[in-house]
Amino acid sequence: MAEAPSSRIVLRGGSVVGSDAVTLADVLVVGGHIAEVGEVTARPDDQIIDCTDRLIMPGFIDAHSHADGLLTGGGDDAGVQRALLRQGVTTIIAGQDGVSYAPGDGAYASEYFGAINGPFTGYAGDGIEGYLSAIDGASRLNAAVLVPAGTVRWEVCGRSQEPADAAQLAAMTDLVAQGMADGAVGLSTGLDYVPGMFQDADELAALCVPVARAGGVYVSHMRGGYERNAAAGIDEIATIADGAGAASGAPLAVHVSHFHADADIVIGQMDALAARGLEATFDAYPYIRGCSLMSMPLLPPELTAQPVADVITALADPEERERLRRDWFPRIDGNPSLGPDWPTMLTLAHVPADEYHWTHGLTIAAAAEKAGTDPISFALDVLRATRLQANVVMAVAHERPASELARIFAHPAHVAGSDGIFIGAHPHPRARGTFGCYLREYVHELGTWSWTDAATHLSRTAAERFGLGRRGVVEQGAVADLVVVDPRTVTDQATYEEPLRDAVGIHDVLVAGVPVLADGELTAALPGRGLRRADVI
Repeated sequence: MAEAPSSRIVLRGGSVVGSDAVTLADVLVVGGHIAEVGEVTARPDDQIIDCTDRLIMPGFIDAHSHADGLLTGGGDDAGVQRALLRQGVTTIIAGQDGVSYAPGDGAYASEYFGAINGPFTGYAGDGIEGYLSAIDGASRLNAAVLVPAGTVRWEVCGRSQEPADAAQLAAMTDLVAQGMADGAVGLSTGLDYVPGMFQDADELAALCVPVARAGGVYVSHMRGGYERNAAAGIDEIATIADGAGAASGAPLAVHVSHFHADADIVIGQMDALAARGLEATFDAYPYIRGCSLMSMPLLPPELTAQPVADVITALADPEERERLRRDWFPRIDGNPSLGPDWPTMLTLAHVPADEYHWTHGLTIAAAAEKAGTDPISFALDVLRATRLQANVVMAVAHERPASELARIFAHPAHVAGSDGIFIGAHPHPRARGTFGCYLREYVHELGTWSWTDAATHLSRTAAERFGLGRRGVVEQGAVADLVVVDPRTVTDQATYEEPLRDAVGIHDVLVAGVPVLADGELTAALPGRGLRRADVI
């Protein structure tokens, strides 16, 4: 673990964004913490960061990130760190959607979720503590982690689609309890993914008992596609929380992942959770299109639940391909989220097969036409060639205007989350643009947030919800995770057409009082930590 810095740093002449006001003040950083906010008399050997005409804000917290294994090392991983820091992100919450490396050896996550999280060479298969330790002193950013319920089930039940028996449930609960003891901040589920789709509310309530006892959070990618189905997903979350609370004798806080639906639905359902006495928050990103595994919308779940080798064999079988064309793809045509236009709505973002590298950034329809085949045949060929390791950006039939998203982001339970996926040659722009987009569109252009509101939604609320200690504020005694923002120029640059462009307007970032981004470029310092819930100073 990196040692706390011994030198003093003075952020001079900026405007500090506090919880209630923006105030012209200096910030003195000593030993990784904020020592003073106000008029600071500098010493001759102090390091001075000139913040004139800029804002000093708490480091942003990405409450839903898939950069789990991309926070250490150089090369492409360094580019991921730079992309996050140039958005002002100093901490991510990893272990999302029920699938990540720990606990276990990480093989299942790398196989099934390889197109989402990618591999993590720093993880040695030694559980949540091993994951957190791999971040300590090896990253420019911090990471907190959720115990992924799907990975837990995989470790105990394998590919079984049956309800867990008593012995299996006890073994899974023990894994969750160990993960919480190791410092996880909660439990995540991905109930549209394998094997999360096979976990019912009773099983999940049992797994949440040690989470509630530890004061953690239940975080859920809800079952059933959100949108107009959101009420059923919210009711299941409440049922799980009630069951875990009754069994543990402690309340269970809940959090809804990437809540996409009409504003009236989001607001109504979050208010319904509050009316049931549940502490509830949600994240939502400022984009309409989504991004996920290519196999998820295009293959039946009973097929994707099989070993990859078996799926690849099936995709090579003419009879199975014809069965999918006849029996499965008409169901996609009838799916209200996609419909018969699905070939024009799915853009190829990550296609790890040399013969299909040319397809990046093309829709399935356009790529199929260029390949001289039909969209179904083309999609099945790509899935086979990539061994299901492809991902796609997913358009929607009815795009919501920014004014609709503004109503969602104004809700006090909202926290910032990018759902950022960095894997791919043509990824979703949310990985590199989310926080710049928040500031450009919802502070500058629409005025949904003041700067103090932005600090709350982008940092403070998440720090409080996930138990990250004295983060999320610029106050004496707080951890000096700080970003210096130029309010005139801060913006996103990543677009659906050019998704690899970093945000601009944030050129200086400190993590634990150590500069990690200076004049827009990475420094060599690695002060990031795996943040453990019981030890988050």
